[in-house]
Amino acid sequence: MELQQMRYVLAVAETNSFTRAAERCHVVQSALSHQIARLERELGAKLFERTSRRVRITAAGSAFLPAARDCLDAAERAAAEVAAAVGEVRGRLAVGLIPTVAAVDVPTALGEFRNRFPQVRISLRVGASDELTEQIRTGALDLAFLGLPTTAEPREVTAVELARDRLVAVVAPDHPLASESAVPLHRLAAEPFVDLPTGTAGRLQSDQAFAAAGLDRDVAFEVTTADYIARLVRPGIAIAMLPATYAPQLTGITTIEITDAPARVEYAIWNRSGRTPAASAFLAILGIRTEAERNVPHELGV
Repeated sequence: MELQQMRYVLAVAETNSFTRAAERCHVVQSALSHQIARLERELGAKLFERTSRRVRITAAGSAFLPAARDCLDAAERAAAEVAAAVGEVRGRLAVGLIPTVAAVDVPTALGEFRNRFPQVRISLRVGASDELTEQIRTGALDLAFLGLPTTAEPREVTAVELARDRLVAVVAPDHPLASESAVPLHRLAAEPFVDLPTGTAGRLQSDQAFAAAGLDRDVAFEVTTADYIARLVRPGIAIAMLPATYAPQLTGITTIEITDAPARVEYAIWNRSGRTPAASAFLAILGIRTEAERNVPHELGV
């Protein structure tokens, strides 16, 4: 069983096509098909069902994929560790972040990282805190930047607290509350809200604050991105609550302090099993270290 065969299987599974998989892997289709057939003979099971119209993965193929991904990830990590041992940073850097992260400037850090380590492949995923945490646990991401209510902490991962922030109200410039410098939660409760989906960490901090105050509110709109929250606030369709350090990035809205505002904590997290050299190098650019690392000299040449 060879790593290249595993790469071919993953490519076919992800594209549902031997032709597209061959193009992705930069080989002729006959060579890819031959290698997968060899692997199937070695395993004693068909990984794909092929017809003239489509390719479908079998139950055996689905069972093979997780271990194949683990093997390829392990091989990539091994190569990256060897490179790091001789002073190079290679491999991949997969970073996840919530849309409202404000404690670190990820785009600027990525630009600097790319200039220093051009051989590293970089991917960036934007999502909800709970989704990103799960992707850290499974190894799909190397690092993630989260925002959680003060009542919650990242679980089953290594985490470093970056900053604490309070939420502010954001309204249209001509909204009746726009002239106020600060308001309590009960002044907002009667307004239609736009917020993140129920159950997400970004939504939870607001829900908990209103519940603790004994107030009900009308979340008339649920959206998945902070950018679309602003698009509904600007024309006065709804109001929202966003982190104070993030809200100034948005244009065409008015920000109001909340006297009894909920708070959130931003974290950097990574897998408990450790970090890749690329992840460590990126954290060094951001100046992020664990308590233990603050007491030892930082290596990696950054």
